[in-house]
Amino acid sequence: METLTLFILGVLNAMTPILLTALGEILAERAGVVNIGLEGIIMIGALVAVMAGEAAHSPWIGLAAGTGVGAAIGLLHAILTAYLKGDHIIPGVGINTLALGLVPFTLIVYWHSAGHYQVPSYARVPHMAGLSPITLFAIVLSPLLWYLLFKTPTGLKIRSVGENPEAADTVGVRVERTQALAVIAGASLAGLAGAYMSLDWLSTVTKEIAAGRGFIALALVVFSNWNPLRALGGAALFGFFDTLREWVKTMPAVKAVVPDTLLNTIPYIVTLAAVAGVLGKVKPPRHVGIPYKRE
Repeated sequence: METLTLFILGVLNAMTPILLTALGEILAERAGVVNIGLEGIIMIGALVAVMAGEAAHSPWIGLAAGTGVGAAIGLLHAILTAYLKGDHIIPGVGINTLALGLVPFTLIVYWHSAGHYQVPSYARVPHMAGLSPITLFAIVLSPLLWYLLFKTPTGLKIRSVGENPEAADTVGVRVERTQALAVIAGASLAGLAGAYMSLDWLSTVTKEIAAGRGFIALALVVFSNWNPLRALGGAALFGFFDTLREWVKTMPAVKAVVPDTLLNTIPYIVTLAAVAGVLGKVKPPRHVGIPYKRE
């Protein structure tokens, strides 16, 4: 029974950053904006969260800082895409590239560590009955975001901007502002995901802390058909196989035959298979990734 409980907690921990990031991207893409810089936002959010949490001796300040830096990056992306009508892909590539250099550089300069830094206990998020409050927040956020998008006038405006921004503009919806707010909110969730990883789940910051989770979240958006409730199930699937991988790696009989590097690919292979299975069956917002220009 104890083993099962630990396994379930492991699944919940592993699914949390994927779910938070995917929910944020669903919101942004429902408004018509693609942000492939999620990987970089997670990394930078994790880094800034530890720096702020350690300086303030408070994990909550750290979480706020990680969320805030995600929102700031989202604002930059929104300005470039929603207001300046730029390409949606290039800023995301720039964010990811920046993070790949910034995080290792800061580890060396700030903490004098080339690979990772262990977060002190006073900066770690406390758990309730073994469960992180961030995990609970992510799970509750999924149906709340679904309700916002599909049952409220605000959600209708967001979806109309992603489907037909010209028609939305005609009836008085402020397209650029709607897109910008959606992108900022979405990126802030990716920043929170990074803060959760460093201050909570892993209790460390490394130069590769995201480990592809930003890209997995992008895949989960497609797998979920841009539906927050389905994203919850998809994130749980990834969390299950991520935890299963770690559990299998502790088995001597398996370790003797299968290298860790191969076992590490399990959740990513499952994700690719899941996305491949729904290709052609999902329907993205019609105007997603296309800059809206008034004629």
